Amino acid sequence: MTSVSDAPLCLGELGDVAAAMARIGEQVAAPVADEVDQAARFPAESIGALGAEGLLGALVPRDLGGLGASFGEVSEGLVALGRHCASSAMVAAMHHIQVACLVRHGHNAVLRDYLAELAEHQYLLASATTEVGTGGDLGSSLCAVETTGRTFTLEKQAPVISYGSFADAILCTARRAPDGPPNEQVLVLCRPPGLLLEQVGEWNALGFRGTCSPGFVLRASGDVASILDDPYDVISTRTMLPTAHLLWSSLWLGIASSAIDRARRFVQAEARKHPGTTPTAALRLAETNALLLQFQELVRGSLRRFEDAQHDPAQLEGIGFAIAMNSLKVTASTLLVDIIRQCMLICGLASYRLDSPYSMGRQLRDSMGASLMVNNDRIMGNNAQMLLVHRGE
Repeated sequence: MTSVSDAPLCLGELGDVAAAMARIGEQVAAPVADEVDQAARFPAESIGALGAEGLLGALVPRDLGGLGASFGEVSEGLVALGRHCASSAMVAAMHHIQVACLVRHGHNAVLRDYLAELAEHQYLLASATTEVGTGGDLGSSLCAVETTGRTFTLEKQAPVISYGSFADAILCTARRAPDGPPNEQVLVLCRPPGLLLEQVGEWNALGFRGTCSPGFVLRASGDVASILDDPYDVISTRTMLPTAHLLWSSLWLGIASSAIDRARRFVQAEARKHPGTTPTAALRLAETNALLLQFQELVRGSLRRFEDAQHDPAQLEGIGFAIAMNSLKVTASTLLVDIIRQCMLICGLASYRLDSPYSMGRQLRDSMGASLMVNNDRIMGNNAQMLLVHRGE
């Protein structure tokens, strides 16, 4: 891996995670973003640059060799990275979600040692939480962990493992035991040499093409200490779902910001053509910018809520908190599409052309995936059920 500058920031001292991610977005991700999208290839340059700066260990505590960054710093960095390459930002976000799960729920010595190893070698983590046959229900598994003495084995039919071929390890959900119910799940750290992936199918998607997310048959074995200490329902409620919605929304905000930037430049160029007049599209730009400000405050407010509650299990497991995090994901993914649609109307055909500096084809295609990553209808269905018993807060 190579650094993006001759004198990289000493992040271990400065902790300027967001600034470093912004620099990588501008200098490394942006120049190859279109190529990554067109070829549906892994954004190796930007992920390599993140590793070279120690940023794949941003959330790892300092006493384990990481940067000890806050979720707010990582969120701000993902906004900046998402402005330039949504695939790079999505890979980074999904990696940080898995790291957060390990940091907050991997308490035994084997898992703490692995976090130190991750920080030292800048490993990339992926996730296998969906499974063929469960209908997209992340809260149930068909596959199960089988244990013999101190060794576990498992096999999972995963319809999607984003950047699985490029990951150094995968956190995988499974039933705790073969005779256990589908919702009695654990989260398992699967790593070489006990990790084998057999790719099933290809990844030729409309957007987020650089995430390289085909299906796999995952086979894993290893030390039973690689099974995270807390049950998966606790991990999901306290960490995985809220951090996923927060970090996904952050990079979506970056996509929306890039669209606004292009729309603003278009309107400014039109104004220069006709000095003394206000372009018709300027009013729509003002209205759309107001939506962006709402989006920003939604993400920041939700982030503050999570950071205030992150060490309080009662709050994290409360119905009101779950409804708020679910609503963040649905609202953010909807705002993203609305903002890009408005920006395309501002720029007109210039946004529709692929050879225009105001083209928004990639942003539009990426935005459409936001509501499908854990389908919004499923999320709102969960909220509907919780609201039947919620007493308000």
